[in-house]
Amino acid sequence: MKDILSQAKAYLCVCLLLLIVGCKNNEGNYAKATNNVADLTSLYVGFLSKSIKNLNQMKGSSLASQKELYVNARKNFKLAEPILAFTDRNNYKSLNAPNIIQVKGEASKDTKVLTPIGFQVIEENLYEETIDTTVLNRAIKVTSARLKLVKDNVMLKLKDYHIVWLLRDEITRIATTGITGFDSPVLSQSLKESSYAYQTLIDIIQLNEHKFKNSKVKQDFINALQEAQVALSHEFNSFDRFSFIKNHTNKQLQLLIAIQKDWEVVFPFEMALSNNMRYLFGEDAINLSYFSDHLSDTTNLVDKIEFGKELFNDVSLSKNYNMACATCHVKDLAFTDGRKTFDENQTRNTPTVTYAAYQRAFFMDGRAGSIEGQVVGVVENHNEFNMSMDSVVSRVLSNDMYKTKIESLYANKRIDYNIRHAIASYIKTLNTFNSKFDRNIRGEENTLTNEEKFGFNLFTGKAMCATCHFAPVFNGTVPPNYKDTELEFIGVPQTTDTINAQLSSDLGRYNVFNTPERKHFFKTPTVRNIAKTAPYMHNGVYNTLDEVMEFYNKGGGAGLGIKNEYQTLPFDNLQLSQEEIDAVIAFMNTLTDQEY
Repeated sequence: MKDILSQAKAYLCVCLLLLIVGCKNNEGNYAKATNNVADLTSLYVGFLSKSIKNLNQMKGSSLASQKELYVNARKNFKLAEPILAFTDRNNYKSLNAPNIIQVKGEASKDTKVLTPIGFQVIEENLYEETIDTTVLNRAIKVTSARLKLVKDNVMLKLKDYHIVWLLRDEITRIATTGITGFDSPVLSQSLKESSYAYQTLIDIIQLNEHKFKNSKVKQDFINALQEAQVALSHEFNSFDRFSFIKNHTNKQLQLLIAIQKDWEVVFPFEMALSNNMRYLFGEDAINLSYFSDHLSDTTNLVDKIEFGKELFNDVSLSKNYNMACATCHVKDLAFTDGRKTFDENQTRNTPTVTYAAYQRAFFMDGRAGSIEGQVVGVVENHNEFNMSMDSVVSRVLSNDMYKTKIESLYANKRIDYNIRHAIASYIKTLNTFNSKFDRNIRGEENTLTNEEKFGFNLFTGKAMCATCHFAPVFNGTVPPNYKDTELEFIGVPQTTDTINAQLSSDLGRYNVFNTPERKHFFKTPTVRNIAKTAPYMHNGVYNTLDEVMEFYNKGGGAGLGIKNEYQTLPFDNLQLSQEEIDAVIAFMNTLTDQEY
């Protein structure tokens, strides 16, 4: 019961605790609020003000001056990023969003299609061969106004655990999106901008130096950030991201634990990132319960997982006693089935359920919000279990062993949910982070080849794979907050015909809410265990990773001549050599986990 109550408290209070705008200083068991609010506010407001000033000066300036002013505005935005992203996530997300339309409110039937704003929009328009001044000036005006709104409403009051969370978030953001080029689509200034963000972390530590009992802990952390800044002074495409994460990111995370011990920080709960995160690529890096259904509990969890595994493999849950979850999700194939589609009645390829726990949307079109909800979809699908949940409950209760487990493991009467919870609990164990790559980047072994390391550096750099497949899970759930699982339109063709390519007829997300701007959008899957999960894409059109890489290298559907308005790939084509393609594939092959 204690676990349930603490989890409920976490999800009900998270917004209040993280907003940190105008909150009162509460005395109690948690760490004291910082005594230097004015200095921190002054630092933050200064960055925002300089960014706004540079944006405002762009209007009416020459093109050369506009570009210089933009770079300065962006620099100050990135200096503000650690504080802005933590205290005002929604505005940060809007200001740093990619230059693609945003669709909001589908689930509530209050759908809004929003024109993007922010720095990426300005950057992409400012560096076009032919500039649409109307679009550019609107983006500048709206971005400046949004920043002014943020600045005019700043009231920071960060407690010690907030500061630690902020530091951990930014360290993770730099490693997972910052150094990948995610938000510098044209200038590729990501490495320099990551150095700016590190500088603000150094400033925050120095503003809080009075909290350190051990000055060495403070200096070790500052030194680590400064060493990372030196490493970031490098050309984008040739930057060694593998060594950076292994030698710098992991070190920073471990030193952050030393800080929270020195400050005697008491956390009220965990956010998406573990409060004791030591490695970016570790099993304990991301708080798995953060993704759980709010009705979940962790009592008797080991037994519930075993019960869920039995149900996962039981054909009696399907109408004709001929299909279990494991029928399509075969363990030896990383829980896929090796087929283009399971049978002639299915239209989509069977995805892996490994690492499925780290998502906010389920099924390829994102129509379910939890694994428990996905189970219902499988049960009720006429081409799958073809049952009702009431019928599944009846079959489970007719099994004496299952009935006993339901009664002993679950104290309530929500039997249909309990069944789904047990299956979900088992699926949530299929995330081992024990692949060859994981073991190497944690420093546990030194077995990666130069080609495999090169492939990772391409994947997270020039090839731009990691701008959609975010480390460390390599799926579309965006770190470090893990609030959103992205859906993309990449233009997957119906067949492998590259001469007369036709777009896949599957409308994807559109079929869920009939939003025209969501036609052919699909969830970004994990590439972990990808060596075992062929064929690829939602329709299984590609049998090999070479074919997948060729598709991306040409620029997705657009590169095949498929005309579309909403393709979301952040590039026209990749211009990768065959050697580079081979290296990316070699890296992806290192993401195969050991036995589950």
